[in-house]
Amino acid sequence: MTSTAQAPKSGAGTAHPDHLGHVIFIAAAAAMGGFLFGYDSSVINGAVEAIRDRYDVGSAALAQVIAIALIGCAIGAATAGRIADRIGRIRCMQIAAVLFTVSAVGSALPFALWDLAFWRVVGGFAIGMASVIGPAYIAEVAPPAYRGRLGSFQQAAIVIGIAVSQLVNWGLLHAADGDQRGKLMGLEAWQVMLGVMVVPAILYGLLSFAIPESPRFLISVGKHERAREILTEVEGKDVDLDARVAEIEGAMKSEHRSSFKDLLGGSFFFKPIVWIGIGLSVFQQFVGINVAFYYSSTLWQSVGVDPTDSFFYSFTTSIINILGTVIAMIFVDRIGRRPLAIIGSVGMVVGLALEAWAFSYHLVDGKLPAAQGWIALIAAHIFVLFFALSWGVVVWVMLGEMFPNRIRAAALGVAAAAQWIANWAITASFPSLADWNLSVTYVIYTAFAALSIPFVLKFVKETKGKTLEEMG
Repeated sequence: MTSTAQAPKSGAGTAHPDHLGHVIFIAAAAAMGGFLFGYDSSVINGAVEAIRDRYDVGSAALAQVIAIALIGCAIGAATAGRIADRIGRIRCMQIAAVLFTVSAVGSALPFALWDLAFWRVVGGFAIGMASVIGPAYIAEVAPPAYRGRLGSFQQAAIVIGIAVSQLVNWGLLHAADGDQRGKLMGLEAWQVMLGVMVVPAILYGLLSFAIPESPRFLISVGKHERAREILTEVEGKDVDLDARVAEIEGAMKSEHRSSFKDLLGGSFFFKPIVWIGIGLSVFQQFVGINVAFYYSSTLWQSVGVDPTDSFFYSFTTSIINILGTVIAMIFVDRIGRRPLAIIGSVGMVVGLALEAWAFSYHLVDGKLPAAQGWIALIAAHIFVLFFALSWGVVVWVMLGEMFPNRIRAAALGVAAAAQWIANWAITASFPSLADWNLSVTYVIYTAFAALSIPFVLKFVKETKGKTLEEMG
């Protein structure tokens, strides 16, 4: 049934909550999943060499244990939306919290390499769920006037999680006298590193009981009164609740559930816009950013840096990552997505090229020459800074904006899947490539950073200041 009558305005677009601090708490609690996402993704950095030594495995097998979590990530991300639609956003968070907790305990107490790999997959599934449900919940609960700022909590939580995991790893290694296999609390240091994630995982689970269910989900299951209560809580008393509920119901009824079939077309299987989204995802990973977070301690130790110092440098890199993310959050709406991406690509080319040059020198007594060692260290920080202030944030912003409404959900799913696959390819290949030729490995990453510049200039359109409806 169609009608030409205009729906009454609810006033939600300009509404301000009566207690903004409470809304910030709700968004921050949901973003705790992002913190665990970052923490779990990066904590393995502190255990790589100890796992290699304890289980006496080569680089190829070690890489599969590190990268296998990404298989769980892909499955968790693919299924989280449907789970959340069936049982609710909060229940989905609680499932993820349980999986994070179980994974932390299992990873800390493995009896074999395959056992450790299994718990990595469990943790990966939780990461995938958290990567989807956190932003979705925040978008549904946040007042429209604050949605952008509250939505950025997820990315900020991820980079803080990465930094905290590196700081904890460094502190535990220091307590174990610089030995990843040194004894701490009856376990080897690397086991404690993986087990510490139990603390934020339990906190995430407890916080999920302190925040309300999404009004959108409640309306979808007919719980209108509870939805009204929460809308009053998060959007303020000035909102016309009847009109607001009608807005949400109308939007849900008019939504087109995009399917994979909607993405097909053009001369190369997918529609061109889908390929552009896939390209953004692949370039984001093929510059080798996750090498900096999964293998940085191993990388620095391989060129002669003391283990404790290598963990400290991993932490400083994470701080630079936070700084770059803050810069991106400030400028992404001011100067636009494309200019920020190009600036980032140029900076990444410089940083990666300098690393490739420094790593081309022969080791002297197991170490890089002093000048090349310092250049490699500074260049690594330059690379992470320029990635964080550009591609780290811009890609996710653009993937949420660039697709036409009718295919957005399905296209975003394909682009996200491409990102996990590209992440897996880089993570699984780095140890073997580094054993073969570390300098050439960084030349490859430099080449992808350089190729991203003409890709953005030719194919990527600016989305700054445009409504989602203007995307087609």
